[in-house]
Amino acid sequence: MPEPDRTGRARARAARREAPRAGDTAPKPERPGAKRQERGATDQDGFDLQFEWGPAGLRELGPGAGAIVVVDVLRFTTAVSVAVGRGAEVLPYGPGDGHAETFAAQHNALLAGTGRGDHGWSLSPTDLATIRAGTRLVLPSPNGSALAHAARQLAPGAVVLAGCLRNASAVAQQAAARSRGGPVVVIAAGERWPGEPGAVGALRPAVEDLLGAGAVLRALRVLTGIAPDRISPEARVAMAAFDDARDDLRAWLLASGSGRELAARGWRDDVEVAAALDVDAVAPILVGAAFVGAAPAAARPLR
Repeated sequence: MPEPDRTGRARARAARREAPRAGDTAPKPERPGAKRQERGATDQDGFDLQFEWGPAGLRELGPGAGAIVVVDVLRFTTAVSVAVGRGAEVLPYGPGDGHAETFAAQHNALLAGTGRGDHGWSLSPTDLATIRAGTRLVLPSPNGSALAHAARQLAPGAVVLAGCLRNASAVAQQAAARSRGGPVVVIAAGERWPGEPGAVGALRPAVEDLLGAGAVLRALRVLTGIAPDRISPEARVAMAAFDDARDDLRAWLLASGSGRELAARGWRDDVEVAAALDVDAVAPILVGAAFVGAAPAAARPLR
């Protein structure tokens, strides 16, 4: 007589116990954001000052932010700082806004060109030093402008500012004053490696944006007196880089890959303008579709 198949019967009983019974409800769907919580190794929860790179960093940190500072030193946020300091309004242009010409017309604004002499204005902060107060300018940029546009959509409750070396302290004041209880998140735009034709290349961390982010973060640390253990390690690295370079920012920017590229294309003056530290007292803040100038504000502790 063959031995009973106790193992097989045990497996069958276990399967019956695990099978859903009549009236059982289906498994609950995963909560929105659950996968993000599982990626805890890449977030910076619990820190009041945070720093990351590019669109992916914005998607990770932006939704929980009280204030978002976009940094694109060469040249978008530097150009914005110069323009709003003259009383102009700058509209960031994102890939979902349709044709740039149509977008500009809808917002009663001029459209910047890609080079000197194109449509009167471009990304050149040197040229924008002569823009007239009241001018509304659409300023396309594949990095900083697109990030600012995305920040407005990802974090509608956060204040969005355009930070750079020229306005680091002014932006830090506004970020601390308007952060609405959430952390201040600084997002460096970086540049892009060359990609396949028609494709967007991978993000290239850029020296000038690391230094610009570090300048804003250092100013926030000084203005608010926030304890070092409330600053994420990523943000502290950016601050350390700025501290090392702050005595010779012009040389650092001119020697960087982005700086050399711009100088070779005839934009050396823009690099030098971008290297000036804390010369703009007005902070660009995104109000509706446009960056406008915000007067200096009294800083307060973040928490």
